Amino acid sequence: MEYNTKIIGREHEQDILQHCVESPRAEFIAVYGRRRIGKTYLVKQYFADAFDFYTSGIYKVSRTEQLKQWQVQLNRYSGKKRSRPKDWFEAFDQLRDYLETRSGDEKLILFIDEIPWLDTPKSGFLRALEVFWNSWAADRPGLKLIVCGSATTWMTNKLLGDKGGLHNRVTRPIHLAPFSLNETERYLKSINLDWSRSEVMDAYMILGGTPYYLSMLRPELSLRQNIDELFFGQDAVLKSEYEFMFRSLFKTSHIYRRVVECLSSKLKGLTRSEIMSEIKTEESGMITEVMDNLEKCDFIRRYKAFGKKQRDILYQLTDMYTLFYLRFVKDYKGMNENAWSTMSDGKRNVWSGYAFEQVCLLHVNQIKKALGIAGIASDVCAWSGIPKGNRAPLNPNQMQRGTVDGKGAQIDLVIDRGDKVMNLCEMKYSTSRYEVTKDYSEWLKERREIFRKDTGTNKTLHLTLVSPYGVVSGKNTSILQNIITMDDLFER
Repeated sequence: MEYNTKIIGREHEQDILQHCVESPRAEFIAVYGRRRIGKTYLVKQYFADAFDFYTSGIYKVSRTEQLKQWQVQLNRYSGKKRSRPKDWFEAFDQLRDYLETRSGDEKLILFIDEIPWLDTPKSGFLRALEVFWNSWAADRPGLKLIVCGSATTWMTNKLLGDKGGLHNRVTRPIHLAPFSLNETERYLKSINLDWSRSEVMDAYMILGGTPYYLSMLRPELSLRQNIDELFFGQDAVLKSEYEFMFRSLFKTSHIYRRVVECLSSKLKGLTRSEIMSEIKTEESGMITEVMDNLEKCDFIRRYKAFGKKQRDILYQLTDMYTLFYLRFVKDYKGMNENAWSTMSDGKRNVWSGYAFEQVCLLHVNQIKKALGIAGIASDVCAWSGIPKGNRAPLNPNQMQRGTVDGKGAQIDLVIDRGDKVMNLCEMKYSTSRYEVTKDYSEWLKERREIFRKDTGTNKTLHLTLVSPYGVVSGKNTSILQNIITMDDLFER
């Protein structure tokens, strides 16, 4: 199919929408994802605003106000004046009356945006939607109902997870994820930001792949100037975004913030029981729901440590904007509007090292492709262990975060392949080619042997370095079986 050239990326999502449009049956499509990710833009651009009915929920207003907006939109699309419906059942009845005036074999595209906001307390909205779909719309082959919502808990629990009449009625759920590095580069070029890949990656390490945040970057400013303006300036728009983002996404937003802020202080991640202990709660069911919803909104990832049991699953904060905000902005009390530009290189470099690791973990598929194993079954995990015997591992100049209290070693990315090979991946941020010193080479060997002894594996172990510009050629690089560069991460 031909993709809409105004939409950057989202090819898979456009394929799904095209399939739904061409489908001979009625389709109920639910597009969900975190705030600012481009859900409304995708639907409006794909259908070129050619809807037979469109309305949007309004944040924090009464049912009366929501129904009034529904009436205005219905009058506009139908060309007929109707009185304001007294409840949602009447509202959907009026919509049905209007649609029944159209030819029976005609395509009908309905779009209800921010649908969770229509479901105000005791409004009866969800049950009215259920009656509309089950009693009429589902039997209208040309009808395509698209709904969007940023309140992911509502979308996943109340709509997709409905146990009543809407159970399994959504025919096509579409989860819209943040941009990849490749999509970010293409998007920035579309808004006249023709930056080097190094600058694009640095922007990604702060703003992540959220299109709305990226759209605020100004071409006439450097990246550092942009970050100052967005986070530290007098009217810094992304300074207040954090609070509103959680309020709009989650009903009990304070609990979600506590979990996220807890994870931000434990960069290696925490188990579910450790999170409960840190935030001082015994409500295990509530924490399970919170973690599931945070993962669905792309704030966190869950991963298992190699050789550990299911209960030892770790949760790690991976949303780039949130990580940056909590590290540098939330508790900033200074008055320097150029705080990021004037920050010492040392502080920025420490941050860049950790942020680069997170970017790599968000692009594991690109790493696999660069390794030539995209088609090979593999499992992705992390590992930490303590060496057996009295010999402590080398730790040259304490330069590696991959140690455990100076006694053990840690690997943030292990790719356990189905072809009897494991890639032990090391991520090193550098602004030029990375130099593999003799000490570092010996340290890598030592850690590889600790891993082999600790896990008891008989697989071949490939030492793999991921660094933006590769490595300086030299005899110490022979320890590495694979070198992945920034260009590899920018692949589709």
